[in-house]
Amino acid sequence: MNFTNLELHTESLPKVEDLDLKSISKSYFKIIILNQLALYAILIGLVFGVRYFIEKEEEVQLNLGYMLALVLGFCVVNFIISFLAFRKRKYAIREHDVVYSKGLIVHSVTTVPMSRIQHVEESRSWLARHFGLATLKIFTAGESGSDLSIKGLPHLEAKQIKEIISNKVNGSN
Repeated sequence: MNFTNLELHTESLPKVEDLDLKSISKSYFKIIILNQLALYAILIGLVFGVRYFIEKEEEVQLNLGYMLALVLGFCVVNFIISFLAFRKRKYAIREHDVVYSKGLIVHSVTTVPMSRIQHVEESRSWLARHFGLATLKIFTAGESGSDLSIKGLPHLEAKQIKEIISNKVNGSN
């Protein structure tokens, strides 16, 4: 038996930065906004709810104003970060792998080789159905749960990608 283990020169490997990644649907940002508005309403409701459960002292009323300002500030900053992070969600389907890039503060690029994929699922929440979107979940060998979820794909595109990956995984190109 002749064993070889040649060194790979990283300069000759394709660079992920050169890959033309496709953005997810802009409609998905609407779902993010609706989820955040629900959270913001709960937070602001809690601030106003505290007003009725605490004695009506002048000092407490002043602190509630600061609490409301703090919550509103959090909401604005959270919204801006969510928007910027949304723009970083991108994906690519290549001949031998699936690439997904996300993250604003902590940027991550996940690459799943086609040879490791066991199966693919397409799922749609009631809100995603309303906006014509779907989530593509990719499962690999030896893991529990999906290894890669691409949220915010147009429904028809998610179906097409699922078929392409399923055909590759099942060997029928």
